Amino acid sequence: MLKKVLITIVILLLLFLGFLYWSVNSTSKTFSKSKLISIENTETVNFRDYDSVIIAASDLYKADAIKKLFQGEQYRKAWSAKVKVPILFLDTLYGGMTIIKEGGGNQTHSLKLKSVDGIVYTLRSINKDAKPLIPEFLRTLGLENIVVDGISAQHPYGAVLVAELANSANVISTEPKIYFLPEQDLLGSYNQKFGNRLYMFEYESEGEVNWTKLDSVQEILDTEDLQEWKQELKDSLHIDERALVRSRLFDLLIGDWDRHTKQWGWAVQKLDTGYKATPIAADRDNAFFNLEGIIPSILSNKHVVPELRPFTKEINYMEGLVYPFDRYFLLHTSEQIFVEEAEFLQRSITDEVLENAVKVWPNNITQLDGEMIINTMKQRRKDLRDYAIKFNNIIKSRGKVDEPLKGSEDLTLKNELLNCFECE
Repeated sequence: MLKKVLITIVILLLLFLGFLYWSVNSTSKTFSKSKLISIENTETVNFRDYDSVIIAASDLYKADAIKKLFQGEQYRKAWSAKVKVPILFLDTLYGGMTIIKEGGGNQTHSLKLKSVDGIVYTLRSINKDAKPLIPEFLRTLGLENIVVDGISAQHPYGAVLVAELANSANVISTEPKIYFLPEQDLLGSYNQKFGNRLYMFEYESEGEVNWTKLDSVQEILDTEDLQEWKQELKDSLHIDERALVRSRLFDLLIGDWDRHTKQWGWAVQKLDTGYKATPIAADRDNAFFNLEGIIPSILSNKHVVPELRPFTKEINYMEGLVYPFDRYFLLHTSEQIFVEEAEFLQRSITDEVLENAVKVWPNNITQLDGEMIINTMKQRRKDLRDYAIKFNNIIKSRGKVDEPLKGSEDLTLKNELLNCFECE
C-alpha cells in the first residue's frame, strides 16, 4: 500500500513539474513592442496625417489554461486589449521638446525631456523589458518567463487612474498621460529604441522649474539632494509630514508596494518660516498589482519576497510595506497624524470618486478591471484607519535606519542625518 502511495506521489509531482515547465517555457521572448492595430506598415505611413492610433499594449502575456493556473490571470486582457491613444510629436509639444538624456531603470525605457519653459518631463515606456532582471540560472534552465510574465501583474494603464484618484486625495502626482510616439526626426539616434512605442508622458520628479500647484517652490529635488539641503539648512528645512503620511496611506489604498526612496521627489517651498519639502510620488508601475496563480502566490509569501504585496481586499503583511524611507522620514510622526490622514482619505475617496475615476480609462479597460479595483479599494478604505495605526507602530518598533537610503550611498552625512531626517 505504501509503495502505491509513493508511486502516486511521484507521478503527481512529475506531472506538476511538467505542467510548471510548460507554463513558464511557453515563450522565449523577453520583450515586445506594442502592437499597432490600425496601421500595418509603419515604414510607409505619415503619422502626422493622423491624430490617434488603435493599439494593444502587448501580446507577450497571452496564456493558455495551464499558464493561467500556474502564473495567474493577472491583467493579461488589459495588456492585449485594443485602445485608442493620441499621437505625440516632440517638436510641437508645448512649443518643442529637447531630449536631455536617456533614463535609467531596470524594466522601463525612458527619456528625459525639457520644454522651452524649462520644465522637465519624462517619457516612460508602458512595455517593460524584463531582461536585466532575469537571473542567470533561470536563463540556463530556459525559465526566463517566470520573470517576464510577472509584468502581467502590473496594469498597463494603472498610472493614469492613480493620478485621477490622487486629485481627490490631495496627493501630488506626476500627471501621466498615454501617447503613441512614432519615429520622428527629433528622436534622432533614439528612434530605433524609442520610436513606434506606447508611453506614459509625465512630469519629472526633479527639476529647477516648478510644475506643481504649490507656490514659492525653489526647486524640485530627489531625496539625495534633499538630504544635502537639510545638512546645509539644518532646522530651517522640514518636510510636510502630513503630506507624506497621506501619500503613504494613499499607497496602501491603491496597492502600490514599490515605494523605495528613489521613487520620490520633493517640491521645496521657501516660506517666511523657512523651507518646506512636499513629497511627490513617481513611478506608479506597481499600483493595483494583481498577483494570482501558483508561482506568484509562492513568490509573494511573506517569507519569500516580503515587500511583494498583492492588491487584495485585505493587507495581510503590513511589515513588507514599511520601507527604510518611512522610518527615515516619519520616525517621530505621531499616531494622531496617521489616524487623521487616514480619516481624511476615507472621507475624500468616496464611492462616487472611485466610480468616476475609472472612467479616465478607455471604456473597454474600465469594463475589464474597473469593478475589481473599485471593490478592492472600498474594503481597503474601510480598514484604512487600522492600517494607519499598524503602519505607524511598525515604524516606531523598527526605529532609526542604520545605513544610507537607496540612492544616497555616496553622500557623506552626519550620523544624526544618516539615521533620520529630523534626528538633529
